[in-house]
Amino acid sequence: MRLFQGLIAILFVLSGVLFSALNPAPVIIDFHFLTWGSSLGVALLLALLAGTLLGGLAVAATVAWPLGRRLRRLQRQRQSEPPAPPAVEQP
Repeated sequence: MRLFQGLIAILFVLSGVLFSALNPAPVIIDFHFLTWGSSLGVALLLALLAGTLLGGLAVAATVAWPLGRRLRRLQRQRQSEPPAPPAVEQP
């Protein structure tokens, strides 16, 4: 499985390098307080990376963290309850 993940990672890195090499047109990104110049390929890859990170953070904030809080609450509740008697008694 790790080999497969490594091959996929290498494939994506090579795709990014190829994409940057094939899109060398210069672009200027102006944020009003910051001006940055780069090639089109690098700018698009950075925008894709930023979107992926922000999307992952949004999923973590709306799904993973609330589920983790719920799990911890249920575990504390389970520890405070007395153990249930066995359903069937052994002779």
